Amino acid sequence: MKSLLKQTFDKSFMIFAVLAVVTGAACYLEFGAAAFGDAVAGDAALVAFLVPKLGAALLVAAFLQALLPPSFFARYMGEEKGVKGMAIAAAGGTVTPGGPMTSFPLVTLLRDSGTGMGSLVSYVTAWATNGLQRILMWEVPLMGAEFAIVRFVSSMPLSIIAGTLARLFPAALEAKARQGE
Repeated sequence: MKSLLKQTFDKSFMIFAVLAVVTGAACYLEFGAAAFGDAVAGDAALVAFLVPKLGAALLVAAFLQALLPPSFFARYMGEEKGVKGMAIAAAGGTVTPGGPMTSFPLVTLLRDSGTGMGSLVSYVTAWATNGLQRILMWEVPLMGAEFAIVRFVSSMPLSIIAGTLARLFPAALEAKARQGE
């Protein structure tokens, strides 16, 4: 339990906590109590909106981790799989629906299951640039099918390029990432 608390309230948490206090104080001093209260109320509404989605995504990741052996993802997307592993990861990122609260618990699962750094970067890049749900819900209706197709096809190689570049970093970075640091 103590280790979990130490991981939760680490240096990055402290930096964000200090930034929250400083920006909150600046908001209060610059715009007054009403604006400060509105900002806190807006943040509370956002947290209430995100927590159920994040909880569900974490449960999906936990259930997948329980259902599949740890080596499952490494078998297809391990560092030794090269471009094939990155392509599989990119396909997974393309079809993963939702925002960061759904995809990043899955990224954590992939990392902890032995997926290579190149494949992890390919997954996140494909999710961010070629998510099918965003293309179908936003790009096609707002920009038209021709734009959506051209943008999708021209962005496809980006995930493999990003994954290949990530593989060029020293192996120490990958080992550090696997430890969750």
